[in-house]
Amino acid sequence: MRSIGEMARDSGLSVSALRFYDGAGVLTPAWTDPRSGYRWYGDEQVPDARLVARLRRVGMPLPEIRRVLAKWAADPDAVRGLLDAHVRRLEDGLADARRELSSVRALLAPEAHKMTRLTIPAPELAAALDAVRFAASTDPELPALGGVLFDVEGGVLTLVATDRYRLAVARVPVEPADAEALSVIVPTALADEIRALLDGAAQAQVAFDGDRITAEAAGGKATGVRLDHDYPDYRRLTRLDDAVHRVTVEAAALRDSLAAGSEAVRVLTVTPDGTLVVADKAADGIGVNRDFLLDALAAGGREQLVLELGGPISPLAIRLPDRDDSFSLVMPVRIADGD
Repeated sequence: MRSIGEMARDSGLSVSALRFYDGAGVLTPAWTDPRSGYRWYGDEQVPDARLVARLRRVGMPLPEIRRVLAKWAADPDAVRGLLDAHVRRLEDGLADARRELSSVRALLAPEAHKMTRLTIPAPELAAALDAVRFAASTDPELPALGGVLFDVEGGVLTLVATDRYRLAVARVPVEPADAEALSVIVPTALADEIRALLDGAAQAQVAFDGDRITAEAAGGKATGVRLDHDYPDYRRLTRLDDAVHRVTVEAAALRDSLAAGSEAVRVLTVTPDGTLVVADKAADGIGVNRDFLLDALAAGGREQLVLELGGPISPLAIRLPDRDDSFSLVMPVRIADGD
């Protein structure tokens, strides 16, 4: 048995914190002396106490900590769900703080506002929009994803679209190369208007003036207002370094294989000789939504594509053979036991 002082030393929680968590029913001592009131803890409670300390450092509410402690040994999947939900709360809070601070900065320095005007090769911008547009969300409950992200940095425009189940990224050069960095969500309707201007044009001019976006090409013009939301951190989502297989495929043949099956979820596996196999069911491999993968293949616009497969819970990457900077991801579908 450990005294409360020894427990504090070994767990990273203060004595007062241990008393508080006892009173809150989060971490109850193994035994409390009825005469002196001294609290005593068992060795097996040290991991729980350390877990409580870590969860409190990241601001998890006490009711959630109780649930974690109750489930973390018997139901790890449920605990992972609780942790993921808390991370989302933290991210939402950070996004809210960023929006508020951005508004404060604008109030403090309204004169700092500048218009950014970019010159972009129209054929490359058209190809980039075609490559990402399919992945934009149509869910009204996810307004931040209802557009195409235009992210400018270091002379490169990165276009991003995602609906959480798939994500597409394409990059094109812009002038001036030293244009100020910016990140703007262009509504999908406006992105479609911009795309319609580009056929037959050599160059496109895109200007960002506060909330307003204006695109001009071949004598045509499209204008609209940016979406006032924070976009997910696509850079974190696209750090893929766990690809086990990299397979070059004929897009038409793969489309035929996907269409031949009856299941909405298809399983992709790679044989020892490096051949990609598509099946309705398999003992291993990565499960993907058939329609989502077909959309990604069509958006690639090439006869040959490169598929990167990791483990069964890793996203499937679809790349152009000659361009690693333009790609799409399809999130895996969990294959239930016995499927």
